[in-house]
Formats: sequence, C-alpha cells, structure tokens
Amino acid sequence: MARLALRSLLTVPVAGAALAGPAAAQAPADRVDAAFARLAGPATPGCAVGVARGGQPVLQRAYGMADLEGDRPNTPETVFEAGSVTKQVTAAAVVLLALDGRFALEDDARRWLPELPRYERPITIRHLLTHTSGLRDWGSVAALTGWPRGTRAYATPDMLAIVARQRTLNYPVGDHYSYTNSGYSLLAVLVERASGMPFAEFTRTRLFAPLGMASTQWRDDYTRIVKGRAIAYEPAAPGPAASGAFRLDMPFESVVGNGGLLTTVGDLLRWTQNLETGAVGGPRFLAAMHRQARLTSGRQIEYASGLFVTSWRGIPEVSHSGSTGGYRAFLARYPQQRVTVAVLCNAAHANATALAHQVADAYLGDAPTDVATRAAATGATGGDTTGAVPPAGLYRDVRTGAALRVAGTRGPAGRWVAQQAPGGRTTWLRLAADGDTVRYEPMAPATPTARDLAAYAGRWRSEDAEATWQVRAAGDTLLLRDPRGRETPLVPAWRDAFTAAGTVWRFERDAAGRVVRLVASQDRVWAMPFTRS
Repeated sequence: MARLALRSLLTVPVAGAALAGPAAAQAPADRVDAAFARLAGPATPGCAVGVARGGQPVLQRAYGMADLEGDRPNTPETVFEAGSVTKQVTAAAVVLLALDGRFALEDDARRWLPELPRYERPITIRHLLTHTSGLRDWGSVAALTGWPRGTRAYATPDMLAIVARQRTLNYPVGDHYSYTNSGYSLLAVLVERASGMPFAEFTRTRLFAPLGMASTQWRDDYTRIVKGRAIAYEPAAPGPAASGAFRLDMPFESVVGNGGLLTTVGDLLRWTQNLETGAVGGPRFLAAMHRQARLTSGRQIEYASGLFVTSWRGIPEVSHSGSTGGYRAFLARYPQQRVTVAVLCNAAHANATALAHQVADAYLGDAPTDVATRAAATGATGGDTTGAVPPAGLYRDVRTGAALRVAGTRGPAGRWVAQQAPGGRTTWLRLAADGDTVRYEPMAPATPTARDLAAYAGRWRSEDAEATWQVRAAGDTLLLRDPRGRETPLVPAWRDAFTAAGTVWRFERDAAGRVVRLVASQDRVWAMPFTRS
C-alpha cells in the first residue's frame, strides 16, 4: 500500500478543524504528519494522536501498523495501553470515593490496606496518590528477585506480597518524592475494598460510562481478547529501529492501577476534558485532582493526583507520560490555551512525550517559544546548564546512592551550584525546577585487585526482596549471579561500590574492616539491604 494511500485511510476529518481558515488548519496538521513520518507506513508499529481545542476534537490521526503479522494499520479508534497515564484515572476513582465520604485523603491507608507494614509515620492515602510514601517500587523490587516485570506474569496478590515484605522505606514517609508504582497498585485495591465493587466496575460506572469512554477498559486479565487492540513492539536489536526488525513486547501481567488502562486517543480527549470542566465530580473533584503535594519540609512538588502540574515553553501544562512493555503514551492539557494533546504508541522506540510536544507546538499559537522565556517561567534550563558545570568524573547521589558519570564540558541537564563541604571538599547541588535540591559528591574511581575482589564473594540474602544473590571473583572480574543463575560483571565504581544493570551494588564493612553487608541502590529502590547467608 502506498504511503499516501495509507495516510489518507487513517486520517479522520473532524468538524471544526478549520480554526482560522483552511490554511491555518492545514499547517498544524502537516506539522503533525511530519512529526510522525518515521512511524508511518506498513513496515513499522506507530502511534495515534488526538488534539482538542476548547473541548472539541480538531485532529485525530494514526500512523504505522497495529499488527505487523496481520497487516492491520493503526487508526484513531485503535486501542492502546496508556502506561502510567492510567494513574490519573486511578486517582480520580480515589477522589470520588473521598467525596462520597468513604474516607479522607489524610486517613491512614492501613485502614483499607492492612498488608502495609507499620512504619514510624503512617502512610496516608494522599501519600500514595503523590509518590511521597517512601514505598519502594514493587516492580523494581521484583527485578531484585531476578524476575523483572515482563519475565513473569504478576497479578495483584504478587504485588501485595512484595509490598508487605518491605520492612523499611526509601525515606521517612512524606520527606521526599520518589516515583513508585506501588502506591497506585495499592490504590486500585483500596478502591475495591472501600467501594465494595471490582475496580473495573467502579471506574466503568462512575467514570467511563458517564464520560462516553466506550472504548476504555482494563488489562486486569492479560489473557483477555481485546478487539481492535494494537500489539506492542520493540526493535529486535538495540539502538534505533533502522533495520526494520521488531519483536513483541507485551505487558503479560494483571496488576492495574499503576498502569493497565486500555484506551483510544478519542477517549483520552474525553477524559481530560472532564479535568477541565468537572462534569463528573464537580469543583471539589477538580481541586483535589490538581492539588500539588507538600513534603514535610513544606516544599510543594510538581505532582498532584496522578498529574504533573508543570509548564512547557513557559506556559502551564498538566500532563503525564506512560510506558508499559512496548507501549508509550503522553497526555497533556494546556489550560490557558484550552488545548489538549493525546499520543498513544505501540512502538517502544517512539518518544511519545517529544512527539506530543511537537504536536502541541503546532497548536499553541503565539505561546512563548524561546528557551529563555521557558527558563524564566519554570526556573529550568531544558537540556542546558547554567553557571558552574561539574567537572568530568564520577559522582554519588547522596540521597539515593545512585551513580552519576559526567563526561565532557557541558555536564548533565539542570542548574548546578558548587558548594564547599567540610574539609575543603567540593560537592555539587543539582537544582530542579520544582525547588528540589540534590547533592552529589565526587567519588574517586576504584581499581580493585583480585585480592580485593575476593573479600566480596559470598551469598547475599535480602528478606525484603526474598531473594539470594551470589558474588564470586574470577581473576580480576567480580561476577554477580541472580536467583535465576544469570551472571553479570560488576563494574568497579568507587571503593566498595560497583554498577550493573542500572543498579549500584555497594558493600559495607564493620569496624574491623570486614565486608558484612551489601546494599542495592537505584532510582526507585534507594537502599535494599542484603546480608551474608
């Protein structure tokens, strides 16, 4: 099928698309086509995109294939999985129940979720809504068992068992923000228990049906047949999908709440319009959904209830991205311009966020466009750094224990400030747009000898992960074996610390200098302890 013919089949004319005459309406549509050009045609998975202005759809188009085996193209009616865009739907269900008087958002979540351990401070429902609970991400913990998401068919009882084993948190409840799917998976369970209805039934009757979201449902049984669903794919080889070879990358799990929403771009436009009008829920619902969280320090963060309240190009943006298996998604609303953009993709190599922003740029008119304006409005600098730049080298995130390698002269994105630490040592502060400050300390790279490596060898057990990992030295290489028997080289970082697969594995010593503990740190698991077994 010729590409022109394919595109014409997948384009849906929408009444009212001519915003300021035919030429003005056509130019944005051409820009949208150009943005998705590499994802169009019969040999690649692709995306669907929808745009609304003033609550009315002005564009719905689709590109690429929904099913490469069946030669079925994507259309605007194709069903995709929305990844973490789902979280705002789960949050809405929770807020509706709070408005019903079933609970208060400040209530201890253990009232409905007794599986949660008792921590020094209670985890409230609002903490779960805003990623401020300190709970480790259940999927990241699952990876530390040797079985990451996608390698085993996880269901809700598995998620609950993982969360229930977490005797410690990433940080004291409420002190920080750390994105965790645990909170939203738990909230789906809470909705069921507080409403007395299955989560799918509650959301259908209270949200989807009233809003006319006829194509939206849940992947709460991954074996269920879903008519019109796009199959998710990833490139068959690492790097850009230049070879044109793909393989399936489907989310074979039945945990929802954190993700699992099956929907279309048209239904997402209907959904986010309600976040502007409050037709379902009313003004109190809108206020609760958009209320940004405050940490115990008093600092307000960008995250509200399943929504990031930020800006793009210097104008307000309410948005969320999503990624599950090979699906990618982004949903954004620009309240001042009353423009909404929804992007759903079945291609893992598609950057839905960047694509959505290109579409937004085509429809935002004379909104601020220069980097300086955006920086002034948000306090951020995009991909640039201002002022001081950390010198090339190895650094440790003091909060999470994660490693950062700086190469070249530009440094990583963000605004950096050098600060003298006691003893004359220079540490670096990374200043985020929402006021967060993360400290990085420079670390001297380590080159351990074969004798040094031998001290780390042994079996290491974590009760929180319910897993045992083995470490062995093979000459001048340290190898880490997961519970499934797969070995990975540990790359030396600083003294007693190594990296592998996005995780820092740090060995700790007692007063006599003996290696007695292993700690795993990553973005969503800040310090998982392992002891010798």
